[in-house]
Amino acid sequence: MSANQPKFVWYDVMTSDTKAAEAFYSSVVGWKMQDAGMGGPAYTILSAGDIMVGGLMAIPEEARAMGAKPCWMGYIAVSDVDGYAARVTAAGGSIRRAPADIPGVGRFAVAADPHGAGFILFKGNSEAQPAPPTPGTPGHFGWHELHAGDLDSAFAFYAGLFGWTKAEAIDMGPMGVYQTFATGGAPLGGMMTKTADMPVPCWLYYINVEAIDAAVERVNAGGGKIVMGPHQVPGGSWILQGFDPQGALFCLVAPKR
Repeated sequence: MSANQPKFVWYDVMTSDTKAAEAFYSSVVGWKMQDAGMGGPAYTILSAGDIMVGGLMAIPEEARAMGAKPCWMGYIAVSDVDGYAARVTAAGGSIRRAPADIPGVGRFAVAADPHGAGFILFKGNSEAQPAPPTPGTPGHFGWHELHAGDLDSAFAFYAGLFGWTKAEAIDMGPMGVYQTFATGGAPLGGMMTKTADMPVPCWLYYINVEAIDAAVERVNAGGGKIVMGPHQVPGGSWILQGFDPQGALFCLVAPKR
């Protein structure tokens, strides 16, 4: 399996109130916040210790005009953004924003799978990749979960596009199959057909924290709303899903209660 197989490498939260969102995630996750100093629209870098893991920005005006709401998006590193954008459409997906350059950073395109779940194609200007953190390191993203329009066809889309492979399949009874997947190493995510209470197909990104109950207290104190959990999942981890004060759906995972 190629070490350069496409995988998630960065995460953005687009929000309606950047300062309030910075305060919330700084408290809940412990991220350091620093302005990227890129000029143009403000962009805040989110760091776990000294390692940059994502960014925070206001919803762009053109996106807001189209009805965009606060949300998280994941960036998938590819070798050729334009080439993969063409492959996305050929496989039945769509390109929501055509490939464009981020000056001094790289090239990106906003894409969606055939059922509408969004993700970002990205190629950085630098080929250097930081060493992956130890699994479970607080402040890093530990799990990637697709609530798909249809599990089988969605898995075929991502496997065909990126070469992702099936790992363990977990029978969840009436909720169907939860199919874990790998991107060239240990499993780092799962896919399932979305349940009726999930409004639209989407990707969810689980942020590592040290303990889930303490995180619950921080979420509540910060004005967030927990909508699922905390509960234990196969393997022993504890998870929750919630909305931040601006309405972006976020998820946390911890090794202990």
